[in-house]
Amino acid sequence: MVSVTHETLNPTSSTLESDARSMHAGGAVAPGNIAIGVIIGRTSEFFDFFIYAIASVLVFPKLFFPFADPLRGTLLSFLVFALAFIARPIGSFIFMAIDRRYGRGVKLTIALFLLGGSTAAMSFLPGYSEVGVYAIVLLATFRIGQGLALGGAWDGLASLLALNAPANRRGWYAMIPQLGAPIGFMLASALFAYLITSLTTADFLDWGWRYPFFCAFAVNVVALFARLRLVATEEFGTLLERHELEPVKMTELLRVHGRDVLIGAFVPLTSFATFHLVTVFPLSWVTLYSEQTPGSFLLMEFLGAICGIVSIICSGLIADRIGRRNQLAVAAVLIACFAFVAPWLLDGGVTGRHIYVVLGFTLLGLSFGQAAGASASRFSRNYRYSGSALTSDLSWLIGAGFAPFVALSLSSQFGLVYTSLYLLSGVVCTLVAIFFSKTLETKDS
Repeated sequence: MVSVTHETLNPTSSTLESDARSMHAGGAVAPGNIAIGVIIGRTSEFFDFFIYAIASVLVFPKLFFPFADPLRGTLLSFLVFALAFIARPIGSFIFMAIDRRYGRGVKLTIALFLLGGSTAAMSFLPGYSEVGVYAIVLLATFRIGQGLALGGAWDGLASLLALNAPANRRGWYAMIPQLGAPIGFMLASALFAYLITSLTTADFLDWGWRYPFFCAFAVNVVALFARLRLVATEEFGTLLERHELEPVKMTELLRVHGRDVLIGAFVPLTSFATFHLVTVFPLSWVTLYSEQTPGSFLLMEFLGAICGIVSIICSGLIADRIGRRNQLAVAAVLIACFAFVAPWLLDGGVTGRHIYVVLGFTLLGLSFGQAAGASASRFSRNYRYSGSALTSDLSWLIGAGFAPFVALSLSSQFGLVYTSLYLLSGVVCTLVAIFFSKTLETKDS
């Protein structure tokens, strides 16, 4: 008689992952190989993220909100943009349950196909002039799909990297996953810059903008295989067996680490607020209120992202010398100084805007490079995987989700100085959170 087990009734990826780990037993995976997989995964996420962000300025106000003037259309586009950040924590709840029941491989496969599928589906959307309000509903639906998928794309590989890093190099290895953001932005901005400068405005708005969204699906498939390869390693399996990369119920996490989740969500607020104030918001300001072409400004932001990569790398070196807590505090103070001159730079012609971008990306890298590592280090090993996911979701929602909308609203009504006040509020939140935090450098970090 064949016995019917729970696994038979509910097939999971766990058995296949275990078999794959057995095949790789004895062959240790170096932190460098883990780092490559992590960067590929993060790059794919941010590529999807930024092609939508750029289109929300250059395309969607005209295609989906033609009934509004350019400013109001952009603001409406930014409200749809924020939906993904609202959906992201919900996605974490849903996909953590899938992870516990069916395994990490199933979770990542569903999440990345949902992410790539939602992004690629946007490339086929009709405009408002064709189907009316249904076009906006479809756009919002797929944007929510992106947010749910981003919540599920949390793979634990950054924690695997940190737990395999030498004790005196934790800051260095904590910055590696963050490199995916500027790389993803560089790919997205370069692609849009090429299309918008090579095509006529009519062709770009008709079909040219759709190409980057269609490419996203292929990028996510490559990222999926890179991630699954690491999930199948013996090191990943060992940490799962020791419950160090195992998902826990969110109710249990909040009961044990509720205070850490709250503090951790506010620690990187400066970084995440700055994130959109040097990428999406200035692009919208330039498009609406300057003579500079979006294509040339995107190329400038491309160069700024290179500066961001350099400063992210420097953040790892600095954090290993002075500690992540001090690193984040120093970066927050520097961003506060930047906030005082930012309005005059952004309104200072082409040269001023270029200085704004280079300086902004550089300071962003110093802060963003340690933002995730500092949040993760607050949690004990058994809760680090789920705690890092929820903390990251809340940080992005509070610090970045509505940042383009708020910044453009304030600056268009009251002047660019009020955008600086918004950024300074993020600095205050970060410094207060660091002050109330007992330590960002736990023994497990």
